[in-house]
Amino acid sequence: MTTHYKDLTQEVKGNLAALHKTVPQVMKGFGELGKAALAPGALDAKTKELIALAIGVAARCDGCIGFHTQALVRLEATREEVFEALGVAVYMGGGPATMYASNAAAAFEEFSEETALIGDR
Repeated sequence: MTTHYKDLTQEVKGNLAALHKTVPQVMKGFGELGKAALAPGALDAKTKELIALAIGVAARCDGCIGFHTQALVRLEATREEVFEALGVAVYMGGGPATMYASNAAAAFEEFSEETALIGDR
């Protein structure tokens, strides 16, 4: 099974619309939590996204992998930075995290290719 993370993130965004409509206060709170957690402080935004990706891999969350790899491409994370974070995720999550780390690597490459294509225009 091949996961296309561009499609997956778009699908999840669409699915989240029902939650925003049905439980708006919960989703507003979740959004505010995310903004606060990822705001630059002692750690910069890219470092926090690398942590989030590693946790998403260890927790086996494809949506997390999609959104955080997309953010890391936007934040200009290097392939080496992403893969080192994936190494930590493998260490913390064992065999299952290894499988999801390979998915996260593919997602990073997929979003990076899209960014490269846009830059070529």
